[in-house]
Amino acid sequence: MRHFAPTVLAAVTLLLPSSALPARADVTEPRTGVRFPEKIGETSLLGVGLRTKSFLKVKVYAIGLYIADSALAGPLKDKTGPSLYRELVWGDFPKEIHLRLVRDVSASQMQEAIRDALEKADKARTDQFVSYFSDIKTGEEYVLRWATGGTLETIAKGVPKPPIADKGFAAAVFGIWLGDEPVQDDIKRDLIARMASAVK
Repeated sequence: MRHFAPTVLAAVTLLLPSSALPARADVTEPRTGVRFPEKIGETSLLGVGLRTKSFLKVKVYAIGLYIADSALAGPLKDKTGPSLYRELVWGDFPKEIHLRLVRDVSASQMQEAIRDALEKADKARTDQFVSYFSDIKTGEEYVLRWATGGTLETIAKGVPKPPIADKGFAAAVFGIWLGDEPVQDDIKRDLIARMASAVK
């Protein structure tokens, strides 16, 4: 049987229509139907969750956590329990939290919730971060990205906001969902649900 060289196979693959190539998988948050890409660049989806509010369990937003593949293969590989969460909050590697709204939320509601969650963080940094949140419609998204050195980058409904270069504050933001006192216990658990499959 004749075999194609790898370079020939690669060239043939480039010529194939996109419909003939394997589709990139999505992961669905089951209670909302919100879909998150399994990979974004060099990061992989570690888990998805749902933020609810009040005893009526009103659905507010779906959340996804992305972690650098290099971190999954390195500093996170053998971590479990509190040490894993500590590394997820403080580890200096690329990571992102995606918030996809499943109901309309006013600026005042979102800002108040963030202030409550960051009550122990630096006030000036919190004021700056809170100002990035305006009225949010169903389907709109906020991306919170940890850049090298602990700089917090915020993409608000597709618009980049001024970065906040403060590792402690960036850790406080990620700690909203992953810290010792998370905003919702099941989110903290759900955001690492894919750990076993993500770590190679």
